[in-house]
Amino acid sequence: MGKFKSGFVALIGRTNVGKSTLMNRLIGQKIAITSNKPQTTRTKIRTILTTEEGQAVFLDTPGIHKAKTKLGEYMVNTAERTVAEADLILWLIEPSDYIGTGDMHIAEVLGRKGADSKGKEGSEECNIAGIPKVLVINKTDTISKEKLAELINRYKDLCDFDEVVPISALKGYNEDVLKKVIFKLLPEGPMYYDEDELTDQPERQIVAELIREKALKLLDDEIPHGIAVAIEKMKERPSNNMGADPFYDIEASIVCERESHKGIIIGKQGAMIKKIGTAARLEAEALLGCRINLKLFVKVKKDWRDSAFLLKNYGFDIED
Repeated sequence: MGKFKSGFVALIGRTNVGKSTLMNRLIGQKIAITSNKPQTTRTKIRTILTTEEGQAVFLDTPGIHKAKTKLGEYMVNTAERTVAEADLILWLIEPSDYIGTGDMHIAEVLGRKGADSKGKEGSEECNIAGIPKVLVINKTDTISKEKLAELINRYKDLCDFDEVVPISALKGYNEDVLKKVIFKLLPEGPMYYDEDELTDQPERQIVAELIREKALKLLDDEIPHGIAVAIEKMKERPSNNMGADPFYDIEASIVCERESHKGIIIGKQGAMIKKIGTAARLEAEALLGCRINLKLFVKVKKDWRDSAFLLKNYGFDIED
């Protein structure tokens, strides 16, 4: 057996290209929330894959996009800083007929071929010289081999890659190939986490994100961007039954920006908030292995996405 490999693997890409789905697929369990809405991931989420070959610590980042709020700036800064912390970079793209401005910006971050407008080679500001880069092309089950070859050539002209791996994060196509590439490119190193650990995310954060995911999937398109979830209380009930599953009482607030949104989130006779709560509770119970009594409330905080004070209250360390 070869030497043990380990390191931190940054998953970057535009919003909504399947980064969280891919990370969940690689570790074999859902940790990061997913939806078809842009900007689903807002913070850096860390998950762990341990095999006989080594340990890969995945850093799922917010999608890189043009920021319009303080929250947006925080998300983009988080993604770009994560690149510099990594031992390996996976740039996830999906098939398209052209390279858009979002991917052009990522190429600038990674260091485009040739000199930039200031005559510098690559991206010195991000300090990513020497970090291996893999182009991961998602949803390749939807295109022909000819289209795939054209796509690879376009991106190879844009940036230098150590490997290119076509996959389907949803269906698992080439999952094993990607894992082999990851451990091939990671350096030799120690085991950073216990082998049965899947994430370092606190349980409070996991529950809050599951509630937000259910809201993303059930609410209208214009509302999810303006919501946050804050866990107000998470307390375990004392149990006298030996071997019984833990039982948690959890109270959480869904924070929105407008009074009109509050009514939509609550729904007619409380139907919508009940639906969100039930879906979140069932998945949280399955993931955490405990029973949960979940109570949801709705608060209105106008323009919270542009308030440094409120962002910090909701767990975004914007000064980091």
